[in-house]
Amino acid sequence: MRLPATTAAFFDLDKTVIATSSAYVYGKEFLNSGLISPSTAFSMSLAKASYMVSGHSSEQMDASRDQLSNMVTGWDVNQVKQIADDTLHTVVAPTIYAEARDLIAHHLAAGHDVVIISASATVLVEPIAKELGVRTVIATKLEEADGKFTGNISFYCKGAAKAEAIRTLAAQNGYNLATSYAYSDSATDLPMLETVGHPIAVNPDRALRKIAAERDWEIRTFRNPIPLIPMPTGKELSIGGSVIAGIAAVSAGIWWWYRRPHHAA
Repeated sequence: MRLPATTAAFFDLDKTVIATSSAYVYGKEFLNSGLISPSTAFSMSLAKASYMVSGHSSEQMDASRDQLSNMVTGWDVNQVKQIADDTLHTVVAPTIYAEARDLIAHHLAAGHDVVIISASATVLVEPIAKELGVRTVIATKLEEADGKFTGNISFYCKGAAKAEAIRTLAAQNGYNLATSYAYSDSATDLPMLETVGHPIAVNPDRALRKIAAERDWEIRTFRNPIPLIPMPTGKELSIGGSVIAGIAAVSAGIWWWYRRPHHAA
C-alpha cells in the first residue's frame, strides 16, 4: 500500500506549467465543432493575446470567469471532454514548459504528491495533468445537469479559495505544508504561495516579482517552449518607443503644416 506523502508540490497551470491560457487555447477547436461563432472565437483570441502580454488582474479574472461560464451554458459535457482529449497533443502539449515537465518529474521521483491547481475548468485541466503524470487536480468546477453545463460555477478556484483548497487537501492527505512547495506566475496566487514553506515564483508578473524579491522567495524563469505570443525584449521595446516617437513627430509636423496660416501667392 502506498504510504501518504508528507510533502506536496502545488503547481498553478497557465504561464507556470504551460505557456498559454488553458481557458482560451481551445477557441479554434470549439469553433470547428460548432460550439462558438467566428466572432466569439475572435474575441477569445484577443482575450488570450491580452492575457499573454500583460496577464490578468483579479477583476479581469472574474470578468473572464463570467464570460466563459455564460459561453458554455448548454454545452454537452462529453463533447467538451472529447475535444480536450483529442486535441491535447496538438494544441496544449506543445506549450508545456520543458522546465515544468522536468520539475514535476523531479517531485514525483522524490515521492512528493504533485497537484495541479488552476482557475480554469476541471474539464480542461484534467487532460493536461494526465499528460504530466499528475493524478490530483484542483480546478474550477462547472455545474452539470443532464449531461450539459448549466452555466453556474460551484467552485471558483482563485485566490484565497486556492489556499483553502490546499489546506483542506493537506488535512486529508497528511501533507506537511511547511515542507511543501507552490509554484505560480501571478500575484493573484499570493494566498496559495503563502500557504507553503517553499513558495517559488515562476515567470512572475511585476507585482509577484516585487513581492518575491522583498520576501527573498526563489524566482525561476521557464523559457522552453517560447510562449505563443513572445514578450518583447528591452531592445525591441526601445526600438518600438523610437518608432512611436518618430510617428508622433511626423504627425505633429503634418498637423502644424495644415494648421499654419496660408497666404495667397
